[in-house]
Amino acid sequence: MKKSLKIIGLVAAMMFSGQIYAQNLDIYKNIEFKMPQVVETSFPANTVSIIQFGGVAGGNVKNTEAFKKAIDDLSKKGGGKLIVPRGMWLTGPIELKSNINLHIEEGAFIIFSKDKNDYPLVDVSFEGLNTIRCQSPISARNATNIAITGKGVIDGSGDAWRAIKKGKVSESEWKEIVKSGGILSSDGKTWYPSESYKKGFESSSNFNVPDKISKEELKSVKDFLRPVMVSLIGCDKVLLDGPTFQNSPAWNLHPLMCSNVILRNLTVRNPWFSQNGDGVDLESCKNVLIYDNTFDVGDDAICIKSGKNEDGRKRNMPTENVIIKNNIVYHGHGGFVIGSEMSGGARNIHVSDCTFIGTDIGLRFKTTRGRGGIVENIYIKNIDMINIPTQVIGFNMFYEGASPVLEDGQKKEGNKAPEKVYPVTEETPIFRNIFFKNINAVNSYEAITLFGLAEMNLKNIVIEDSQFDTKKALTIVDSDGIQLKNVKLKYSEGMGATVYNSKNINLATVKFESQNKPFIKILGNKSGPVLLPREIANDKNAISIGTDVAKNSVK
Repeated sequence: MKKSLKIIGLVAAMMFSGQIYAQNLDIYKNIEFKMPQVVETSFPANTVSIIQFGGVAGGNVKNTEAFKKAIDDLSKKGGGKLIVPRGMWLTGPIELKSNINLHIEEGAFIIFSKDKNDYPLVDVSFEGLNTIRCQSPISARNATNIAITGKGVIDGSGDAWRAIKKGKVSESEWKEIVKSGGILSSDGKTWYPSESYKKGFESSSNFNVPDKISKEELKSVKDFLRPVMVSLIGCDKVLLDGPTFQNSPAWNLHPLMCSNVILRNLTVRNPWFSQNGDGVDLESCKNVLIYDNTFDVGDDAICIKSGKNEDGRKRNMPTENVIIKNNIVYHGHGGFVIGSEMSGGARNIHVSDCTFIGTDIGLRFKTTRGRGGIVENIYIKNIDMINIPTQVIGFNMFYEGASPVLEDGQKKEGNKAPEKVYPVTEETPIFRNIFFKNINAVNSYEAITLFGLAEMNLKNIVIEDSQFDTKKALTIVDSDGIQLKNVKLKYSEGMGATVYNSKNINLATVKFESQNKPFIKILGNKSGPVLLPREIANDKNAISIGTDVAKNSVK
C-alpha cells in the first residue's frame, strides 16, 4: 500500500511538474519574433530561516545583520533558500548574492527602516543617467541565479522619502502631512520631508539628479536621493515570483542590464500620489518574461527604458526580447510605456492580454530630441481599457516630464515641429514598426494621438481590428506610413481625424461613428497621400483641406 501511494505521489508530482512546464512554454506562443527561451533559476536544497541568525520579529528590532549573516552563510554553502516566516521584520538594506532565494512566506511582512543613515550613497544609474543615490532597500549587483519568492509583503517605507504635492491629496490629508513635520516649498504647494530634500530639489535642473552642486556636496542633499526599492544591476537568471512590493521610495522594481529575467504573480503597489512611483522599469535588459502581475502605482506601471541621452547611447544596450502577458494595471501614468529614457533603443517586445483600468494613458510612447535611440518591432494585441482620462494610444516625441493629467503648474506638452526643423543626428530618436491589434477602449477621452518629429516621422504604425469609444478620435502629426485597418472610432467631440504634415496615411477601412457628421481635416505642405473611406472621400463637405496641402493628396 505504501509503495502504491509512493508511486501515485510520484506520478502526481510529475504531472504537476509537466503542467508547470507546459504553462511556461505557453508564454512563448504566438510571438512575432525569434524569442530565446528564458533560463530559469534553480537552487541547492539548503534552507535556513532568518530566526537561526538572530532574526527578531515584531517590527521594532532591526534585522539588517541577521539578513546579512543568513545570506553569507547560504552563499558559503553554494546557495539556497532563506525563509522569512510570518511576522513583521524591520530591517535596513538587504544585499542578495548569487544562488540566493529570498523566500517570504505568506503572512511575512518586511518593513524597511525609515532611518536614512541606514542607506549609504552608492554609484547607480537613475532615470537613465549615471549618478549617485542612496543604496536600495533590496539590491544585487553582478549576481547570478537569484530570486525573491513567496506570498509575503515587502514595504519600502517610501512615505519617509517622498515629497507630496498639495493638489494630489485631500485637505484633511494635507493638514496631517504638514503637521507631521518637514518643510513646505516657497509657494506652499509642496511638502518636503526635510530641509535636505528641499535643497536637493532646488539643486536639480534635470528631474531627480542634482546637477547644480558638486559630488562632494551630495551628502548635504542625501534625503533627496531616493533609491529605487529593488535594484538589480548586471544580474543573470532573476526570478521575482509571488510577493507584494509596495510603498517604494522611488521606482519599485528596477532590473538594469540584466538577462533571463522572470517577473510573475506579483502585486506591485504605490500610493497614486507618489512621485516617480513606477511599477517596474525594465532598463537595458534582454530575454525577459513579465506575466500574471497586478500593478496599482503612482507613475508608469510597466515601463521599458534603456538609458538617457549620452549616457544611454554610450551604454548602447537596448531592451530586447521581452514578453509581457496577462497583466492588470489600475492607476498609473501609463499602462504599458516605452521611454522617455530609451537612448539605447528597444526592440522585439510583445505585449498581450492585458487590462488597464483608469490609467492616465493606456499605451504610452514618449521621448524627445536629444535622446537618440531606435524603438522598433513592438507588437501589442488584445488590450482592454476603460476610463482612460487622456489617450488610449499616445505617441509624444516632445516629452518634457509633465504628467498625462496635468498637475498644478504644469504646461501641456504639444507638437513643436512647425517652429523649427532640426538636423538628423545621433540625438534624433526613431520610432518605427509598431503594431497594434485588437485594442478595445470605452469611456475614455481620446483614442489615438501620433506626434512624430518633422525631421524624423513616426514610421509604419499599424492599428487593426480595434475599436475605441471616446470623446475625441484621431490626430496624426509628422508621421509616415500610418495604417488603421478595420478600426471603429466612436467619438462625441471634435474632428474624426486631423492629419498634419503626414504622408502615406491609410484610413480607408476606418468606421467613423459620431452624432455629428464625420469631419476630416488635412493640413501641412508635407501631407499626402491620405486614403479615406469612400463615403467621406466623395463628400466635399466632410473634408477640410488646407491651402498648403498638395493637390491629389486625398484619395
